Amino acid sequence: MGEPPRLPEIQLPWEKSIIYFVTLCVKDRRQVLANAKVFEAIKTTIVQLRRWHVLAAVIMPDHAHWLISPRIDREISVGDFANGFKRVLRKMLADQNWEWQRGCFDRLLRSDENLRNKWIYVQDNPVRQGLVQSWEDWPYYLDFINDEGSWQLPLQAGRSRK
Repeated sequence: MGEPPRLPEIQLPWEKSIIYFVTLCVKDRRQVLANAKVFEAIKTTIVQLRRWHVLAAVIMPDHAHWLISPRIDREISVGDFANGFKRVLRKMLADQNWEWQRGCFDRLLRSDENLRNKWIYVQDNPVRQGLVQSWEDWPYYLDFINDEGSWQLPLQAGRSRK
């Protein structure tokens, strides 16, 4: 079965950054991600993904939610992020005895409001799952939003403005 068609990124004006909400799940929902060893490997892995900005993420026991944006190419596939992340993490965790679920869930975010709503969802996920009382108590967050709370990224290069 082929991949579903993607909406053209050019539907978003050039003034807007391309930002995706992505979820990656562990096969059979094994609870192997939310621990110090894997979290350190994840942090090292995202530094190596040179084609993507990782804005924020929460690592849950059996899945991870990501807010990401392409660094240069607006047309790059989210599959590039998912496959690259999984491949590099597998190398980092040489003794990994589990697999990722095939593919990923992704959503193109179209507005700042949508982005804020997704971040609240991501942030509160450990609370909704009953893992902590407050999101501040969950240790497995990645948050690279600047100090002013800005979500806007520099415009991606690649195609010229039309």
